[in-house]
Amino acid sequence: MENSILQKLVKGDAGYVLEDVPHLTDYIPDLPTYPNPLRFNPAYSVVKQYFVNVDDTVAQKIVVHKDSPRGTHFRRAGPRQSVVYFESSEVHACIVTCGGLCPGLNTVIREIVCGLYNMYGVSKILGIDGGYRGFYSKNTISLTPKSVNDIHKRGGTILGTSRGGHDTSKIVDSIQDRGINQVYIIGGDGTQKGAAVIYEEIRRRGLKVAVAGIPKTIDNDIPVIDRSFGFDTAVEEAQRAINAAHVEAGSIENGIGFVKLMGRYSGFIAMHSTLASRDVDCCLIPESPFFLEGKGGLYEFIEKRLKENGHMVIVMAEGAGQDLLSESLQSQEDASGNKLLKDCGLWLSQKIKEHFSGPHKFCINLKYIDPTYMIRAIPGNASDNVYCTLLAQSAVHGAMAGYTGFTVGPVNGRHAYIPFNRINESQRQVVITDRMWARLLSSTNQPSFLSSKEVTEFENQEQSPVQLLDGEIFVDNKF
Repeated sequence: MENSILQKLVKGDAGYVLEDVPHLTDYIPDLPTYPNPLRFNPAYSVVKQYFVNVDDTVAQKIVVHKDSPRGTHFRRAGPRQSVVYFESSEVHACIVTCGGLCPGLNTVIREIVCGLYNMYGVSKILGIDGGYRGFYSKNTISLTPKSVNDIHKRGGTILGTSRGGHDTSKIVDSIQDRGINQVYIIGGDGTQKGAAVIYEEIRRRGLKVAVAGIPKTIDNDIPVIDRSFGFDTAVEEAQRAINAAHVEAGSIENGIGFVKLMGRYSGFIAMHSTLASRDVDCCLIPESPFFLEGKGGLYEFIEKRLKENGHMVIVMAEGAGQDLLSESLQSQEDASGNKLLKDCGLWLSQKIKEHFSGPHKFCINLKYIDPTYMIRAIPGNASDNVYCTLLAQSAVHGAMAGYTGFTVGPVNGRHAYIPFNRINESQRQVVITDRMWARLLSSTNQPSFLSSKEVTEFENQEQSPVQLLDGEIFVDNKF
């Protein structure tokens, strides 16, 4: 896959850079255009602000210095007022969900179907059963507004899902053979990488097929966009587990409530759940290393907090502390190429029990709670349902306008079309020199657990600008 194909840069005055997304006319010249049916739809035609200008862009950074360049922008998502590149009767769309479950999946499916049907009059919509391999090994499901009417009230995905199964040639052959010309792909970083490859093959064959991605990860670790759908629901549902841990810990002498939450490489769920709860005494995330033994270690802090309060709650992201487990355990990957993590939560809870029952005998009562699959399987909450609607409709507007090879998401509060390569190039992580992590440390009063060497490394990093989560710049140890 050549970045020269994927990247479509437009440069302007004062350091303005538009990282544009591909368009069908880039490789199929002289495509016919059609009047946008939304102009004649009574629900939308009277709302002039509903349409976006063809030149509207969204800035990636909104907090800048006085003399800063205008910086990177993305094409603004939304319906174009004048023309579309698909006639409603010719559209044959399909939707596929891949990877793990996440609250809101069914809402996205529902709103793509209803958006295509109600806004653009599209009636031929297929659901691909069982992820990428469903393109060539399973039957499809016909989707109508009636069949998806109440699916947003259920968890999971009505289309089924799987990891792996990405065979580019077979998938594009299936798309071509079925006459599909709009493909909506819902999934995480691995899925979006697969979507980029599918787009490249479609482009190579010169097919009039729009490929739109809707990014999904409950961990909120997709770069560029403000947040991923399902994250709000996960944080809200995690409160139940944390509250149960707090009740258990507070009801017995030296009680410890230990909660393991999602977060393979990014600790956003653990961090936001801790801040929302106010009952957590210690939050452990992958981005912030910690150690167990000795002065300033986790064991010392646990004993100190138990002596002070008589109980405590620990929240741990599943990817935290992986370096503490035995190096002899071989690393493995799942079908999507994700590293299979060791169960560090269960391991650490046992280590804590062993430590306080050994030479440092100190009677504790630890309760371990892992609500991971309970959280993944619930339907989206009200906030996520609204968000999923915006994502789905933005994807539909983009595909109808002829854009392809893009994923959609909010950038500084405005929905934008983002090239696949920007979503796939890295993972978003908690910045532990950011204000949000400082707020957490202030809330829990836990130590940073950083060694003197690590403190020095972070101090050295702070001498140069670092992009923070809220768009601000950290320079010379000042905000």
